[in-house]
Amino acid sequence: MIKNRELIISPKVSMPQLGKFLQHLENEGLHIVYVDPKKISKIKTKLSTIYPSAKAKYVILDKESSAKPKGKKVGKKFKVLSNKDIDKILVSAKKGLDFVIIEVKDWKIIPLENIIAKLHKIHTKIFALARNPEEVRKMFSILEVGVDGVIFNTGSINQVREVLVYLGSKSFELQPAKIIEIKEVGDGERVCVDTASMLHKGEGMLIGNRSNFMFLVHNESVGSSFTSPRPFRVNAGAVHCYTIAPDGTTNYLSEIETGSEVLVLDSKGKARRVTVGRSKIERRPMLMIKAQAGDEVGGIIAQDAETIRFIKPNGHLVSVTHLKKGDSVLVHSTAATGRHFGMEVSDEYILEK
Repeated sequence: MIKNRELIISPKVSMPQLGKFLQHLENEGLHIVYVDPKKISKIKTKLSTIYPSAKAKYVILDKESSAKPKGKKVGKKFKVLSNKDIDKILVSAKKGLDFVIIEVKDWKIIPLENIIAKLHKIHTKIFALARNPEEVRKMFSILEVGVDGVIFNTGSINQVREVLVYLGSKSFELQPAKIIEIKEVGDGERVCVDTASMLHKGEGMLIGNRSNFMFLVHNESVGSSFTSPRPFRVNAGAVHCYTIAPDGTTNYLSEIETGSEVLVLDSKGKARRVTVGRSKIERRPMLMIKAQAGDEVGGIIAQDAETIRFIKPNGHLVSVTHLKKGDSVLVHSTAATGRHFGMEVSDEYILEK
C-alpha cells in the first residue's frame, strides 16, 4: 500500500510576500504549512497549519501532559541524539500522538530507519525536518517507504517544485497539438539521453525548439525487427533543443551529461526524476517538425529515424518517419515568457520562431 506523503513548507519569506507565496504553494498542490495561524488569519488560503498553537489544525504540544484540543491532530517534536531518544518517541507515540516531528543532527539515515521500523505498525505519522531538496529526497526514500512528511524551510518556489518531483506528485498539463509541417533539414548533431533508470512504455521527455512548447518524445523501450529495445534511452533531439529540469528551469540538450538529472513524464503528465548515465551526441540526418496547439505554434528538430516516436492523445505511439500533417501528438504548451540562464522571467517579452 502506497502511503500519502506530505511536503510541509515552513515559509522563508517576509510578511509582505507571505500571501503570494502561500498562493504559489496552493497552486502546486500543497496542503500544510508550518506557520503561526495568527500570521495568516487575514490571508485567504485553504492551507492547513501545523504549529505549537491551539489554533493550528495540527497542534504541536509543548508538554507531555498538555490536553488534546477537540477536533485537532496533535503531536510532539523530538530531538534524536541516541537510541534512548528513539525509545522515548515510541512510548509517547503509544499514548495517542497523531504525529511526531523528528529532528536529527549529524546522523540522519540510521536514526530515521530505526524510528520508521519501530513506528510503522502504529498509526502515528513521522514528520522529519530537512534543510535542502537533497535531504528531502533521502527522507522520503529511507527503507523504501520513507517518512510520512517532511518539513522544509524555503522561500523558493523552484525548490518546492523540485521536491515535488521526488514525491512523484509533480505533473504537467499535456494537450493535443496538430502537426502542420514536416521537413527534412539535412544533417545535424542529435542527443541520445541514456538514463540510469528503466523507462516504461508511455514515458518520455519534454523536448522542443521553444521553452514554452515541448513535444513528449517517447523512450526506446519499444524494439523492432531491426533494433533491440533500449528502455533506458530517449533519442531526444538536436543539441539546441530545450528540456525541463526537475527544478523547473530549462536546459539545452547539449548541456546534459553524466550525473545530470532530467524529468521523465508519462502520457498523463505525471513526472518523475531520473539521473543521466550518459549523453551521446552524434551527427545524423534530421527532421524539422512543427505543430499547433491553440494559438501556439512550436517545433522540434529530431533525428530522421523509425525509433524516434511521439505519443498520440490516445496513448498510441507514432514514429516521426510515419508522421503526417494533421496527425495529433501530445505536447506541453504554455504562454511564452522570457528566460535568463534557464530561469523563467515572467514579465520579459520574447518571440521565438
